Amino acid sequence: MMSMTCHNLDFGTRVLDLVAVGSSSNSSIERHVVKNHGKTFATKVYGARRMACCRQNISRTRVFSTNTSEALLDGVGQRTAPVLDLKKEAKSPISLANLFKVVADDLQTLNQNLQSIVGAENPVLMSAAEQIFGAGGKRMRPALVFLVSRATAELVGLKDLTTKHRRLAEIIEMIHTASLIHDDVLDESDMRRGKETVHQLYGTRVAVLAGDFMFAQSSWYLANLENLEVIKLISQVIKDFASGEIKQASSLFDCDVKLEDYLLKSYYKTASLIAASTKGAAIFSGADRSVTEQMYEYGKNLGLSFQVVDDILDFTQSAEQLGKPAGSDLAKGNLTAPVIFALEKETKLREIIESEFCETGSLDEAIELVKQCGGIERAQELAKEKADIAIKSLQCLPQSNFRLGLEDMVMFNLERID
Repeated sequence: MMSMTCHNLDFGTRVLDLVAVGSSSNSSIERHVVKNHGKTFATKVYGARRMACCRQNISRTRVFSTNTSEALLDGVGQRTAPVLDLKKEAKSPISLANLFKVVADDLQTLNQNLQSIVGAENPVLMSAAEQIFGAGGKRMRPALVFLVSRATAELVGLKDLTTKHRRLAEIIEMIHTASLIHDDVLDESDMRRGKETVHQLYGTRVAVLAGDFMFAQSSWYLANLENLEVIKLISQVIKDFASGEIKQASSLFDCDVKLEDYLLKSYYKTASLIAASTKGAAIFSGADRSVTEQMYEYGKNLGLSFQVVDDILDFTQSAEQLGKPAGSDLAKGNLTAPVIFALEKETKLREIIESEFCETGSLDEAIELVKQCGGIERAQELAKEKADIAIKSLQCLPQSNFRLGLEDMVMFNLERID
């Protein structure tokens, strides 16, 4: 909803290997071998929390160009090794409360700051800010900033977080929340997390202004960090949000949409911010470039996995569980991974979607076809493939409660579809 003029949308210069990964190993997290300076360390089952830490030679992962659709899709659905198997490996469900326990004090300070940051300069937005930040958000993104900050601080010998680490977490949460407010306006959503949205309570005008204000406020704080690399990194995220919305709006009810298009849109709308969060945190710790790039890979692939899981849940959970009507993305013509996979097998699904659900009961029929044609299962495989890559990106970090928290974040996401 930001006011902008797009003279030239360049989707091709920054497509960051959204699907592509190929490992020189023939196995995944369950069992693979990392070679470090001539010595061989066998990594063990992830579920038992026994993973090799390779600081100097992070991994032998090949990164592919995404200039072609073939490169973009390399590795998807063609792997020779199994990915994470929750039913086999998981011990007990992971709760966010336990996951965030090691950064609980950091999050408490952040929560205290957020409402005053947003509402201090404009009392009109205070009530909107209370609704926004009190709507049961998971604070996943700032938690990731704190976990990566503390994990990489240990790596370089920092004893505590800096002011810039903490400010980055606040900026990230403001940008994320602003994007949600604008998304709800664009999607005409009345509910989020089981509560009425800002535009439903206060009107579209206040909602748009609240989102714009938070984007502007976060940009001001970002500039005051005085780190050009991080400023460029986070500024690109805001551009990506707009690119993602344009890409989505231009492909509604398009049954010819490709998986790489879906993943690129998912990167723009979800993974870009998470990747920037984790890389920015490592930069402020003073970690070397190899580590900051691995933190970017972790955030990117975790973000993509989260988006795929969210899109699966849109088909498998009830409206009460989702906090919004089930199948709402499909109803609006937004075709996600389960639908894209199902379309490969079922021509009738294409007919229903292209009719834009004009007949009574056609949406329910489409949802059932997605389930029957294996769309859910193939999307689950995709989410697990991305999670696999995210876990491998953490091998550069020393073993600690903070690294364990980052690993558990990946597993928590996958447990949502277990």
